[in-house]
Amino acid sequence: MMNENHEKDANAAARAANEGAAHQGYDEAAQTAGEATEEDVLLKLAAENEDLKDRALRLAAEMENLRRRTARDVADARSYAIANFARDMLAVSDNLRRALDAIPAEAKSGDDAGFRALIEGVEMTERDMLSKLERHGVKKIEPEGERFDPNFHQAMFEVPNPDVPANTVVNVVQTGYVIGERVLRPAMVGVSRGGPKAPVETPVEPGPPDPVAEKDA
Repeated sequence: MMNENHEKDANAAARAANEGAAHQGYDEAAQTAGEATEEDVLLKLAAENEDLKDRALRLAAEMENLRRRTARDVADARSYAIANFARDMLAVSDNLRRALDAIPAEAKSGDDAGFRALIEGVEMTERDMLSKLERHGVKKIEPEGERFDPNFHQAMFEVPNPDVPANTVVNVVQTGYVIGERVLRPAMVGVSRGGPKAPVETPVEPGPPDPVAEKDA
């Protein structure tokens, strides 16, 4: 009888031990699974954070580029909005100059005070118009004696001259103008032909550093 009781107690203890081990193994497995899930979540959040940061940086760069383009467009619109109007006013100025050039020299130096006052009034009007245009960024191109530049000049004829470097502007038929950095109207010019080639301008290379200047700086 006692042996049976001992055997029952031993079996019960074994079952209890097995159940405890099973519970412990389950808890450890659950804990391990929980730790792996938490690590995965952290990695996922870190990846999402990097993705959002990258998107934010890209958006900030795009907004900065848009701001710069808008500022440049506004500046261009402010500078060049009057280009067509200025071009029309140059035609008026040309007509004033043609009218003045058509007056004979003896008539300009005559005794008619009223006629001289009229000439002075037209000249003053021309100067005032060009002054107003210059105040709005319209400037005259004065290329005579300079090397011909197709970006600013329009060649109308050639002048044979062996004493002047070839492709030098020697005559201005019609004055050219720029507005800001853009050509409003190219200068119509005559260029030289038959002379020596114009020297090519080469950039000046910087010399060795000056130790005295560096010391003073």
